[in-house]
Amino acid sequence: MPDLNVRPYQSADRQAVFRIGADTAFFGSPIEAYLEDRTVFLDAFYAYYTDLEPEHAWVATVDGEVVGFLVGCVNTRLHNQALWSTIAPRLAGKLLRGKYHFGKRSLAYFVGLLTGLVQKEFTSVDLGLYPAHLHINLESEWRGYKLGQKLMEAYLRQLRLLGIPGVYLDTTSLNEVACRLYEKMGFRLLDARPDRFWAKWFGYPVENRCYGLKLCKPLPSFTLRTK
Repeated sequence: MPDLNVRPYQSADRQAVFRIGADTAFFGSPIEAYLEDRTVFLDAFYAYYTDLEPEHAWVATVDGEVVGFLVGCVNTRLHNQALWSTIAPRLAGKLLRGKYHFGKRSLAYFVGLLTGLVQKEFTSVDLGLYPAHLHINLESEWRGYKLGQKLMEAYLRQLRLLGIPGVYLDTTSLNEVACRLYEKMGFRLLDARPDRFWAKWFGYPVENRCYGLKLCKPLPSFTLRTK
């Protein structure tokens, strides 16, 4: 029986977190389905959590090897400010130095993002009620072992200890298994909007969804081993 564990993120985990983040970014499959260069995605979406707020990240391990992670932020407003003040200049610098590769897939994806913004396809949330947020990813072969649930429990316990009133996450209707997990954990659907980009890609209706949880009741205790 493998040794399954959930523990706080360490700086040495960064490469594994980035690898898993890119390998599962396309609804559980590698991000290269819609971006030629995974580096720009990782620098844009995950570097904030590993570099600027690592104390709110957790990893799942099997026999000591990282197979999944949860990264979080306790104040989304500060996160958004940091994206513009710190992450965006880093991206711009690398772009000017020719560090990223863009092709037709990337162009189509970014056009889709901009179109979604204009057409208000992305969900909204009351950051006064739900100031924290999270992202969770797990290698496909280790789903079904409750590692995702334990990652969520670890982070939610941390938020409660910090006195955070609520937390939210963004997903889509394509992530049916994940949506069931969120609902099982007590999250409720806050907002849902049609996503035309992925609907065209898959050929059937897709929703962008936002789930939120008010942190008003303590979680049942569970054993969490740390290193």
